[in-house]
Amino acid sequence: MKAVEIQAFGGPEGLVVVDLPDPAPAGGQVLITTEAIGVSGADAVIRSGALASYGFTAGHVPGGEVVGTVTEVGDGVDASWVGRRVWAPTGVGGGYAEQAIAPGDELLPLPSGLSAVDAVTLGSSGVVAHFGLSHAHFTPGEAVLVRGAAGSVGIMTVQLAARGGAGAVAVTTSSAERGERLRGLGATHVLDRSGEGDPEAPAGYDVIVDVVAGPHLPSFFPRLEPNGRMVVVGAVGGQPPADFGTHMMAAFQKSMSFATFSAATVPVPDRNAVRAEQFAAASRGELRSVVHEVLPLEEAASAHRKMDDGEVFGRIVLTP
Repeated sequence: MKAVEIQAFGGPEGLVVVDLPDPAPAGGQVLITTEAIGVSGADAVIRSGALASYGFTAGHVPGGEVVGTVTEVGDGVDASWVGRRVWAPTGVGGGYAEQAIAPGDELLPLPSGLSAVDAVTLGSSGVVAHFGLSHAHFTPGEAVLVRGAAGSVGIMTVQLAARGGAGAVAVTTSSAERGERLRGLGATHVLDRSGEGDPEAPAGYDVIVDVVAGPHLPSFFPRLEPNGRMVVVGAVGGQPPADFGTHMMAAFQKSMSFATFSAATVPVPDRNAVRAEQFAAASRGELRSVVHEVLPLEEAASAHRKMDDGEVFGRIVLTP
């Protein structure tokens, strides 16, 4: 089968199309012939080499989620999955391939009204956005800031906060054009990357959902209201400074809270229940998947180059 490997960590040029043996599912796993493959910020961080200390080595096949048809099941998996079109997670890699292995207990059937491209765009990002807001104890009427709102997780957070009755939904993004697109998805205030640019935006926020992290994360602590909560759901900008906690301590009397959130801490049935609800809402037109571009698998390096250059609004999807 055709697959894309990281043969050298660093720039997108390290992604190379290779021929690999067809995989076989072990016990509890299924084999999926892929139709659509999600390209995420996490894939780019892994490819950059920033997570080498976590055991990633040359030859790693990136890609954390796919949509396709189950063609084979391992021991312990219900054989009725064979022939069904599903969304599936592939973990920290394995998705950039014509065939992918996924856990049999995490599959979600596709509703008839949802395309493979839309499903892979919503599958992980919608769950992170939903539980990220829940982790921040968001309630209706509160002011929310989404830092780094132009990616798939940020876009879903904007939509869900607006649907959830937020008093204001501010976003940080890199251009006025992106800001207008985010307004169309529910944003009420558009800020630049530093959090400035709209004199009518709230002076403070009850909730900040941060997809970026990176060196400028501490500069957003002063934007939290008393009892405000910041939840980091991604780190596309890299790690924050080692002393970022001192900025919170300097505002001790505001009783601010900081947390990270990973969907891995949510039980699979809960994740899939939310995912199924979101797929149904998207099928009814109540949620929008925003697809930047659909590219063939062979152009994975081009997809990563576009992400590195900051061109992407929404998600790039690969098709084998």
